[in-house]
Amino acid sequence: MSLQQPMSSHREPQRADGAASVAAVRDRTAAPAATSSQNAARARKPRRAKQFWMKQLHSWHWISAAISLAAMFVFSVTGITLNHAATISAKPQIVTTTAVLPASVAGLLARIEPADNTPLPDAVRAEVEALVGVDTGAVAAEWSEDEVYVAVPGPGSDAWVSIDRATGAIEAEKTDRGWVSFFNDLHKGRNTGAAWFWLIDVLAVACIIFTFTGLLLLQLHARNRPSTWPLVGLGVVVPAAIILLFMHF
Repeated sequence: MSLQQPMSSHREPQRADGAASVAAVRDRTAAPAATSSQNAARARKPRRAKQFWMKQLHSWHWISAAISLAAMFVFSVTGITLNHAATISAKPQIVTTTAVLPASVAGLLARIEPADNTPLPDAVRAEVEALVGVDTGAVAAEWSEDEVYVAVPGPGSDAWVSIDRATGAIEAEKTDRGWVSFFNDLHKGRNTGAAWFWLIDVLAVACIIFTFTGLLLLQLHARNRPSTWPLVGLGVVVPAAIILLFMHF
């Protein structure tokens, strides 16, 4: 008994030292693992942010493209036709018509005091459209003592109506310049009305969003596409050089 007691007391410190060394090894291995997981978490955040913005840019890009697709096509084609307007021949078709208002309707004109910017009465407008095929709508008329004159310009067309206030005699003329002129006027917003005026603004904003998001997407993909920025620069330098070198101010 006296011999075994010292042996057990000698082994206990060895076990304690072994446990301590194992714990130290675990701590050393656990610390790098925790650090690597933290680094991975930090690395995931920029990737998630990039993926989020990439998704947003793609969404805005295709939505704006879908909205402005037809408009960009039409405005691009009409840009060519306008640029070559001198070489694209178009023979206007002019139609002149005469008629006479019924006495009951013509009497309405005689009772109206001459005043600028007063449209034709509804009854007169309906008769004029039925007789000569020109809808004056709410267009302002030019009134005088003898006659009333209404000009009705439209995209790719022109029309006017002159009515004798005493006799109700109508003289009207319609000019049709063809489809090319029609689309050219749409491009310029000439005589197209308020609705088309605001639609042009909406489509322009959609095109701006399309090009801006496209630029940002180019930036995100430029690392894998070395020709990106040279091509973008070429699209800026060539027009600027033509303006500076070949245009007179």
